[in-house]
Amino acid sequence: MTQLFPCKQVMGFVSSIILTAVALTVYFMDMSFAVGMTILLVTAFIQAGLQLVVFMHAGETGDRGAIYTNIYYALAIALVTIFGTLLCMVWGYI
Repeated sequence: MTQLFPCKQVMGFVSSIILTAVALTVYFMDMSFAVGMTILLVTAFIQAGLQLVVFMHAGETGDRGAIYTNIYYALAIALVTIFGTLLCMVWGYI
C-alpha cells in the first residue's frame, strides 16, 4: 500500500504551501525593500524548481540530460533578456 501513496507529491505540495506562506509573510511583515525582495526571489526560485522536478516529473525520463539542458538554456536566455532590458531602459546604457 505504501507504493500507491504519492509521498513525493504530498511532500512537494506541503513544501509549496510552506514556501507560499513564507512569501505571504513578507507582505504582512514590516521589512525593508531589499530584505523582502530577497526573500521573495529566493522562495520563488525554490518553488519553481520544486514544481518542475516534483510535479512536472522533469528528472524521471530517459532523456533527463536534454530536459535539464533545455531548462538551463531557457533560464540563460531569460536572464540575458531581463538584464539587457534593465541595462538599456533603466540604467541608461545603450
